[in-house]
Amino acid sequence: MSNLSATHSRMSAPELRATLSLAAIFALRMLGLFMIMPVFSVYAKTIPGGDDVFLVGLALGAYGVTQSLLYIFYGWISDKVGRKPVIITGLLIFALGSFIAAMAQDMTWIIVGRVIQGMGAVSSAVIAFIADLTSEANRTKAMAMVGGSIGVSFAVAIVGAPMVFHWIGMSGLFTLVGLLSLLAVGLVLWVVPDAPKPVHVRAPFAEVLRNIELLRLNFGVFALHATQIALFLVVPRILEAVGLPIASHWKVYLPVMGLSFVMMVPAIIAAEKRGKMKAVLLGAIALILIGQLLLGAAPHTILGVAAILFVYFLGFNILEASQPSLVSKLAPGTRKGAAMGVYNTTQSLGLALGGVLGGWLLKIDGPSAVFYGCSALVACWLIIAANMKSPPRKT
Repeated sequence: MSNLSATHSRMSAPELRATLSLAAIFALRMLGLFMIMPVFSVYAKTIPGGDDVFLVGLALGAYGVTQSLLYIFYGWISDKVGRKPVIITGLLIFALGSFIAAMAQDMTWIIVGRVIQGMGAVSSAVIAFIADLTSEANRTKAMAMVGGSIGVSFAVAIVGAPMVFHWIGMSGLFTLVGLLSLLAVGLVLWVVPDAPKPVHVRAPFAEVLRNIELLRLNFGVFALHATQIALFLVVPRILEAVGLPIASHWKVYLPVMGLSFVMMVPAIIAAEKRGKMKAVLLGAIALILIGQLLLGAAPHTILGVAAILFVYFLGFNILEASQPSLVSKLAPGTRKGAAMGVYNTTQSLGLALGGVLGGWLLKIDGPSAVFYGCSALVACWLIIAANMKSPPRKT
């Protein structure tokens, strides 16, 4: 797809097929993960060892630990041998971890399953594949479609998780996660278009690590996902405490996510077509900071928490759609896979830190400590991002 003109504003049929199929793979994988998140912290007490909130946080974050160790390798090896073999292998490993967690009888074995799930770290290869199959002019649009598919899977998971848990339990949820991963393997084999093997040009790997603008984005995705995992460790408990049963939590999450995605669209247009990328990114980071501070300080009512979550997720969704596109554009030479590997490594470290430290702060000092700790991290991110160079405006 490298011969596509950068001036094209509409996606071609092959680009659309590639983007939709790879977005579906992301969505299937994330659907399974999201179905665990909104029920796990509340229902973990039914599992031996689950009454310790630190272990609950560790179980949520363990997935990110092993991902962080392998994302760079997966991105690098996909540059050399091709994207499809790497993606299929990772999805199979992810399914194996899901089935181990499904058979677990206590929190220890759930953590083991989560660790193995994290070894299926395919996101860097999938995003690099999207970059291979789309023109630069359409890349942000493609990444936004991926972000949208993740948002849809999130909404479906929030609505369905309590009901599915009621029907099949936590073991059944993990089994479903594994089956969705196997379904994603089928999409890779029979739906995702083939692409030429990426040309592996020898270049100092340090180029990826020394690029200051990439480092800003890497720190950003670290902070973004640390706050996300910590938020889902605490918010389900808050909603339950203010009188909303977990089976009804979708009544908050669904409108919040739907409205935030609608409001995200004009922000993405302003960022990409009007050359306002820096202003939009800084505004989105500020929204996340405001959301975390309000969750820590404001009285908790159902409507209040819903309004604050809208502020948070508007910023989150803008950043989730925009930052991967910037990484692929800023990656030196042909090192898109390696750059996305580093990016997703820091994302996974954020997931791990958010789960482990979130559980620790919740245990020693309650929910406000979690939100204020996240606020401090996001404030550092805002300072770092304020000095970023404005990306060149698309012509």
